[in-house]
Amino acid sequence: MSPARLELVGLRKSFGATEVLADISLSVQPGEFVSILGPSGAGKSTILQLLTGATRLDSGRMLLDGTPLSSAQHRFAFMPQGDALMPWRRIIDNTTLGLEVQGMSRKAARAKVEPLFAEFGLAGFERYYPAQLSGGMRQRAALLRTVVQQRPMLLLDEPFGALDALTRAQMQRWLADMWTRHRWTVLLITHDVREAVLLSDRIYVLSSRPAHVVHRFPVPIDHPRQGASAALSAIEAEILTTLLHPED
Repeated sequence: MSPARLELVGLRKSFGATEVLADISLSVQPGEFVSILGPSGAGKSTILQLLTGATRLDSGRMLLDGTPLSSAQHRFAFMPQGDALMPWRRIIDNTTLGLEVQGMSRKAARAKVEPLFAEFGLAGFERYYPAQLSGGMRQRAALLRTVVQQRPMLLLDEPFGALDALTRAQMQRWLADMWTRHRWTVLLITHDVREAVLLSDRIYVLSSRPAHVVHRFPVPIDHPRQGASAALSAIEAEILTTLLHPED
């Protein structure tokens, strides 16, 4: 049996006297969309910081395709909470940034990115600056910059949290359609239960700090998931109950 794309076993992390992660174990299979939900301050983003090397693990194991992560650095494409677009670079040059950082020439990076603009709903906006785009278009540009790096796995940290409710709902459905088409391997951090249920194959719910996994919810509903359904609503309700009463 092939190893999981990502496997976290017994992660523990403290900042000074504050214990943030007590015991985090989870896995993500190749081509799977997995979300992590939990109360504010539970340490959801700390998990991504550990994966990207922004902070160091106290104890536990992190494996990517069965290999300890310490010997497989720079294997993730990371999309932070904000779009993080550079205001002085045109959209075409924002989307090539990750490739340029890897050493690809700007000309070659543009040639790789330009064919994807239509699929991401950005055709005709290549020469625009970020300030000239809507919030949803900026997030699509940020996701394009992320996926074009062709890393084994995407890490998404509440990518739509700053958008208004309507734009957020539109972006969630757009991402669901894009994921169905491409089957990226994704770990999503979110506080939005509906978003997690719409997008995910599995959802891990964390306790309050110090965080541990209190429940794992499979979402056994075929993709793409269009509109509300009784099955989706039932899963949402069960997750909300778990978040409100995690130790029951």
